[in-house]
Amino acid sequence: MFGDRMSSLRWRMDWFLWGGQVQDFPSIWLRDSTPIEETASQTNQHHNHHVIMKSLSRRQFIRSSAVVAGAASALSFPFVGRVLGANDRINVACIGVGGKGDSDSSNAGECGGNIVAICDVDSNTLDKKGKQFPQAKRFKDYRKMLDEIGKDIDAVTVSTPDHHHGSAAIRAMRLGKHCFCQKPLTQTVAEARIMRALAAEKKLSTQMGNQGSAETGLRRAIEVVQAGVIGKPLELHVWSNRPVWPQGLDRPAGQDTVPANLDWDLWLGPAAVRPYKQNVYHTFNWRGWFDFGTGALGDMACHTVNMPFRALKLGYPNVVECELASRIHAETFPKTSRIRFEFPEREGLPPLKFWWYDGNPGDELKPLRPPADLTREILQTMGTLPHSGALIVGEKGKLFAPDDNGARFLVAMKDQDLYIAGDKHDAAKAVPQTIPRSPGHMQEWFRMMKDGTPAFSNFDIAAYLTEIILLGCVALRVGEGYKMDWDGPNMKSTNLSQAAQFVKRENRKGWEL
Repeated sequence: MFGDRMSSLRWRMDWFLWGGQVQDFPSIWLRDSTPIEETASQTNQHHNHHVIMKSLSRRQFIRSSAVVAGAASALSFPFVGRVLGANDRINVACIGVGGKGDSDSSNAGECGGNIVAICDVDSNTLDKKGKQFPQAKRFKDYRKMLDEIGKDIDAVTVSTPDHHHGSAAIRAMRLGKHCFCQKPLTQTVAEARIMRALAAEKKLSTQMGNQGSAETGLRRAIEVVQAGVIGKPLELHVWSNRPVWPQGLDRPAGQDTVPANLDWDLWLGPAAVRPYKQNVYHTFNWRGWFDFGTGALGDMACHTVNMPFRALKLGYPNVVECELASRIHAETFPKTSRIRFEFPEREGLPPLKFWWYDGNPGDELKPLRPPADLTREILQTMGTLPHSGALIVGEKGKLFAPDDNGARFLVAMKDQDLYIAGDKHDAAKAVPQTIPRSPGHMQEWFRMMKDGTPAFSNFDIAAYLTEIILLGCVALRVGEGYKMDWDGPNMKSTNLSQAAQFVKRENRKGWEL
């Protein structure tokens, strides 16, 4: 049904990333006119999950696809297999309803979703959300929920700790459920690859929870960069004030009594068993632990790198290295780090280096930040260096987004000592609008389910962004000073075999993918 309407939706390709440009597909996706077929040996050779893409001819695939890729990759225009229709009631199950899951589930209801089930390992959290949705069935275990009422569910939201993202979403997507999943989309590179393939194979409506994607300022910044206002991009520098949770520490000794409201075994889920310690993991501090979180980089880069990733058409990096880090402990991310990503030439753009910096300015250990010569104009304009930001250095000038989500940006040309707001800078005013503005981040997901319009952060782009970001976590685990050459399409390091152990996780029995 939807396939017959694709021609009337061609204009919506502009929704997609950087201008809806249609390119040829690299060999990982298309080989001449042969059907697309992904196998474990081709794209997921480090895990046992076999992903079989539905067969499509080259003409059929291009007809339903818009490619926006760097040198070694492609991003397809999503094709939704079953559009629900404007008047259909969408039955939604919410996995994780505390913290961000509280607002995600509420937003799903506000967008017209019929919340038929809620799931959380903490009974206090479950009871609280149950008052808002008294008609929803309650579950502690999303595996049981999907087994029991999967047939009654159209879509799921996943708002759990990071180590459950892939486990929950992949189970639901295999059942053909549309999926909204919080950032980072997954905890591992391999999970991101699986979810990206599943979304295409099952033709699902998807959206990652990096809400800044809906900001008008972010979309405008992409337009300005791609219009060439600051010239060809040469460098990218992004920093964050995270962690704002404990990390850079060892596991505490002993164990505490598990609270009656918490199912600790279900909270651990696919991760290895360990003793419960009060306020060490649940409910917030899991982010700094290798087994449960993705550190400052995984937590924030899906926000702060989102705009430049799209604007600069980054594609897969060919080199990733942890240049410098504070002491790396056996089970937690460091307090501060600097990671370098190198990207090759892509679509006429020169090679580019991207540096990531993290660390809490309030910590006694001074966090790593960009060198002073790069931030001079920022300090002159703002008086201080913001706690987070994304700085693109071009041949003719710089563009700076001074917050987590890229909601606003400033421009300084080479002859200017001060930044000027992007909507007021003469060099940017004439740039035409090429990207449609958003009705709202969650609304985009619901619209995609109803009429097929691609959500801006659907999994084809979100899983790709997440996969690249998580390579920084792999580099951290490999160790400081180890230059990791990376083969993106084949998901492996060509020079550091020890990196493979961090690309995927061996899930605990009962939680296998």
